[in-house]
Amino acid sequence: MGIADRRQREKEQRKNEIIEAAERLFFSRSYEDVSMEDIAREVELNKATIYLYFKNKEALFAAVVLRGVRLLEEKYKECMVKDVPGIVRVLLMGQAYYLYSQEYPDYLRMIHYYGSERFSGENPCTAEIGKGYGTCRLILRDAIREGIDDGTIRADLDPFLASMYLMTSFMGILSMENKWKLVIEAEGFSYEQFTGEFFRFIIPSISSGKISPNMDTGDFESFGFSLTDIVESGKGMK
Repeated sequence: MGIADRRQREKEQRKNEIIEAAERLFFSRSYEDVSMEDIAREVELNKATIYLYFKNKEALFAAVVLRGVRLLEEKYKECMVKDVPGIVRVLLMGQAYYLYSQEYPDYLRMIHYYGSERFSGENPCTAEIGKGYGTCRLILRDAIREGIDDGTIRADLDPFLASMYLMTSFMGILSMENKWKLVIEAEGFSYEQFTGEFFRFIIPSISSGKISPNMDTGDFESFGFSLTDIVESGKGMK
């Protein structure tokens, strides 16, 4: 390895170390409570060095968000390689989004926060973040189109519009404010049960009825789709 290659590798390693330090702080605190000084101390570098790699705190926050978006994109791509009917692929993607929210809640929180209007979006990661989320929606759109072609999803649905309805529904449910969770709990339901019931709600709205006229989530367990654990957590409640 030449000197130039080694220096480039060292530069990338240091950049990743800065992102990881920022990630630890953003995961444990709010955006406002983290400063560039804090990040410099966490990674044991001076602030001037941090600015050689990132223009400002927003750019660093976006770099962490991009990591989260790429993980979600990987989850969606995993659903595309499975040999299942189109409607099952759509449900698997919804399940993947939910499991992602459970496994990476801090990434999801940051992704949703980054979508707020407080950020200028003028940083190198903005385009990649948009591309990543766009890829997820396109994968979902293609799964819907596949379901229409194989007859498991209603033919009168537009794949683009349906993908938008589902993506915004996933995002809305998984980023629900605590006040709405309290409303659900006040009625005797757990938030997990509410999430699981969404799939029972959505199946009849997109299904052609080809697999089963009265489809329920249990009809898809043989394909790897199961929200049993979520529903089980709500048992004993209203």
